Amino acid sequence: MPSPGSVFRALLTRWKSYRYRFVPWVALNLDRNRRTLRHVPSGGTDKMAADADVCYSLVTFFRALFTCDITQQQALLSLLPASTRSMYTTPGDQATPPADDVMYGCLGFTIDRRPSSLDAAGTGVFVCRGSVPRGAVVSMYPGVIYQNHEPIFFQSIGNPFIFRCLDGILIDGNDKGISKSVYRSCSRRDQLGPLKMCDGSWLTSAPLNPMAVGQYVNNCSNDCAANVCYQEFDVPDSFPVELRQYIPNIRYSHDVEGPLRCVVLVALRDIHCGEELFSNYFTIVQ
Repeated sequence: MPSPGSVFRALLTRWKSYRYRFVPWVALNLDRNRRTLRHVPSGGTDKMAADADVCYSLVTFFRALFTCDITQQQALLSLLPASTRSMYTTPGDQATPPADDVMYGCLGFTIDRRPSSLDAAGTGVFVCRGSVPRGAVVSMYPGVIYQNHEPIFFQSIGNPFIFRCLDGILIDGNDKGISKSVYRSCSRRDQLGPLKMCDGSWLTSAPLNPMAVGQYVNNCSNDCAANVCYQEFDVPDSFPVELRQYIPNIRYSHDVEGPLRCVVLVALRDIHCGEELFSNYFTIVQ
């Protein structure tokens, strides 16, 4: 039977991770945590990178993933128009490189999950190869997307991975428990024949899209300033349908109209190999 001391330490560790998402605690500690706040001017769009640049970056990377996975995609490729199919045709029969190598060749850097450099922070995300230029899309926040009125009570219990967008939309980035089951159920529901509408591999230890680890980016501290920021991105209707299989997000409800909401993490400065990514868990709109 666990001792009272071990139970207390476990609860304290959970609290230290969760408190940055607990609004009353945030409000009471604003003065002590000024360096961990991100301020958005009144009426500001809260965009570090233009939506067009975010879309171009994702399409470029996803197209590279799709091309390198071409040997496993022959049935899907045959369904595409000839003009689209030619964009993914590569000469010769070459071995498929790992997703990390594709990311490095396409974007000039790779990221991965490792034990955080912060005490009691658990898992963090680090730049493992290359360097990230300022304004680049570094990672994505995966999960089920909930509208304001949709039920998320049971999924939210003990869940530190729920991200709240500025308009109240929630993204549940938990890869365990009820959250995991809900994501898998929704992803199977929305599959269109051989075309997958989302990526469910982020629920495993080896995501097909190595960007889909944004839920493990830790909050900055007074000693470690943020080097990335969250940015909301609505996937346009023109986004190539064959590349949606790499988007690590799915709606909770099938009949919601409008573009798919995603959240990406954008570099606030140049980030070098070996550095851990730190974000701001809360934003103040002035």
